[in-house]
Amino acid sequence: MKQLVGSDGSYPAYEEKIRRNGIVALAVALCLFHLYTAGFGMLSMIDQRAIHWMGFLSAVFLAKPTKIKFGLVIDLIIIILLVASGIHLMIQWRGPAAMGLPISTSLDYFFAVVAIVLTIESARRTTGWALPIVCMLALLYVFLGQHLPPDFAHRGYSFMRIGSFLYFTTEGIYGFAIGVSATIIIVFVIFGLVLNASGGGKFFLDFVLAMVGRFRGGAAKAAVFASALFGTISGSPMANVVTTGTFTIPAMKQTGYRPHVAGAIEAVASTGGQIMPPIMGAAAFIMAEFTGIPYGTIALSALIPALMYFFCVYLMVDIEAIQEKIKGLPKESLPDMRQTLKDGWHTIPPLVTLIYLVLSGFSVTLAAFYSTVFLVVVWLLKTRKLLEVAKNLIGAFTQVVENIGSVVAACAAAGIIVGVINLTGIGMRASTLVGMWGGGDLLFTLFLAMLVSLVLGMGLPTAVVYIVTATIIAPVLVELGVPILVAHMFVFYFGCISTITPPVALTAFGAAGVAKANANVVGYTAFKYGIAAYIVPFMFVYGPELLLLGNPAHIPLAVVTVIIGAISLACAAQGWLLNNIGPLERLLLLGCALLMIDVYGLTTFIGMGVFAALVLVQVIRRRKLKDTRSAY
Repeated sequence: MKQLVGSDGSYPAYEEKIRRNGIVALAVALCLFHLYTAGFGMLSMIDQRAIHWMGFLSAVFLAKPTKIKFGLVIDLIIIILLVASGIHLMIQWRGPAAMGLPISTSLDYFFAVVAIVLTIESARRTTGWALPIVCMLALLYVFLGQHLPPDFAHRGYSFMRIGSFLYFTTEGIYGFAIGVSATIIIVFVIFGLVLNASGGGKFFLDFVLAMVGRFRGGAAKAAVFASALFGTISGSPMANVVTTGTFTIPAMKQTGYRPHVAGAIEAVASTGGQIMPPIMGAAAFIMAEFTGIPYGTIALSALIPALMYFFCVYLMVDIEAIQEKIKGLPKESLPDMRQTLKDGWHTIPPLVTLIYLVLSGFSVTLAAFYSTVFLVVVWLLKTRKLLEVAKNLIGAFTQVVENIGSVVAACAAAGIIVGVINLTGIGMRASTLVGMWGGGDLLFTLFLAMLVSLVLGMGLPTAVVYIVTATIIAPVLVELGVPILVAHMFVFYFGCISTITPPVALTAFGAAGVAKANANVVGYTAFKYGIAAYIVPFMFVYGPELLLLGNPAHIPLAVVTVIIGAISLACAAQGWLLNNIGPLERLLLLGCALLMIDVYGLTTFIGMGVFAALVLVQVIRRRKLKDTRSAY
C-alpha cells in the first residue's frame, strides 16, 4: 500500500490526523477542567498542578513530534510514561513518600527520573536548547557542586535527596511557577484566545486602523496601538507578532517603511504586550505569587511605565515617518469605524468586566472565569449561532494548548532550576556576590541586575528569566532599600525587553521572518526603537511614584520627567528634534535622558534645562530656515 505523507512531508497523514485529534481532545478537556476549577474551586495543590503538567506536556509531545522513525509510537510511549509519573505522584502524595520525605522504592526512583527527563525534553521541543542546557547545568551542579571552590560549593546530596526534592515536593517541578500556570495563567490565556476567536483581535486591529491609519506613518502607528491592545489579551510577544504583524508589517512596507524597520516596529510594539495591563505576560502572574502582592495592584502599578513605553515607540514611528516622508494609508483601504464598532462591540463589555473585577478585589482566577462566561454569553446573543460559536470555541481551546504548552514546559523546567537553587543555597551565595560586586552602590547594582536579566533573556522565556532574577537579584535590591514591588518590577521589565536585545533578540527574529528582512538588522533596529525601555526601570526605582507608590502629589513631576526623558532618548536615537540634528545635539539629548534617571535629583532639573535649551535652538533654527526659504 502506498504510504500517505503528511502536509509537511515529515510523517504519514494518518499520524498527523491522530496527533491533531489528540490535541483537540486534550484541548477541550483541559480548558473545561481549568474553567471548572477556576469557577467552582481548585483541586488540592498537587492534583491541580500534576493534571496541568500531564495534560499540557502530553499536548506538547503530540504537537512537537520527534523526527525519527516510528515517531508517533515513541511519543505515545513518552506520553504514557508522563501520565504514569503524574498519577504515581498523586497517589504517593497521599502516602508516606509525600511532604518531602525521601523516595524509597525503585518505582519512586524511576518516575522521578521520568518526570525530570521529560520536563527537560518538553522544554527543548518548545523553547529550543537554551533552557534545557541551563537545567542540565543545574543538575550537574547539584550532583558535583561539592567539588567546586568554597564560594560556590555545597555539601553534596544523594540521588535520593535530589529526586525527592525535585519530584515529590512543591519546591521543584511542581513548584510555584507551575502552580501559577495551573491556576491563573491558564484561565487568562483561555479568556484572551476566546476573545480573539469571537472577533476581538480583528476588532482591535480594525479599530486602530480606522482611528490612526490615515495619519502619516499610519500603518506603523496602527501596529503600535494594535499590539498594545492585543497585548492586553495575549501577553505573548511572539503571538502578537504572528497575529497583528501578519497584517501590519506588509501594510508598513507598502506605505514606505523599509522591511527591517517594519519588522523592528512590530517586534518592539509586540514586546510591550508583556508589560501592558490588565493581563500582561505570564511573569506578571508569577510576580504576584512570588511577592504576595495582589495582581490588581501589580497591573495598576505597571500602567504608567507601559504607557510611557508605547508613547516612546509611537514617537519613534512618527519621527521615522517625518524623515522618510511616509504618508498614511489610502482612505479606501481603511475599515469603516461605524461598521467596525457594529461588528466588534460585543468584545468590549467582557474586557471592561475583567478589568473592573480585577481592580475590585476579586481573585484574578475568578475574575477571568466570570469574564470568559460573560464573553461567551454576549457572543451567543450577538451571533445567535450556537454551532458556529461552539466550533470557534473548540478552535480557541486548541490555540490555548498550542500557546501555553511552551509556558507550562518552561515553568516546569524553571522548577528544576529553582529547586536546585533552593536545595543547594546557591541563590543566597549568588545574591551575596552580586551585593559585593555592587559595593553597596544602588546605581551600579541596578546596572548589574539589568545585565543579568538581559543576558539570561537571550534564549530563555521571560517567565524563567524573571523567576531566576527574582530569586537571586531582587533580594539584593530590596536590601539596598528598594521597595519589593519596585525591585521585582525592575527585573521583570528587563526580562521582558530581553527579547528585543541583541545579539539574541527572539521577538525581533520572529518579526524578521514576517518582514522578510535580515534578522540581525531587525534586532539592532528593534533595540533602537525600544531604547526608552532601558531607562524607564531606572527612573521608577528613583521615582517609585511612576508605579503609583509613595506620595501621590509627586506623580505629576515623575510623569513629566519620564516623558521628557523618553522624548530625549527617542530624538537622540532618530537624530531629529523639530529638525534633523547632528552628532553633538544627539549626544546632548542622550545626556539629558541619563541626567533624568534620578527623578527628584538636581541632575533632573539640569537635564530639563539642557533639553529646553536644545528645543529653543531648534525653534530659532527652524524660523531662520523658514525666513530663508520665503526670501526666495
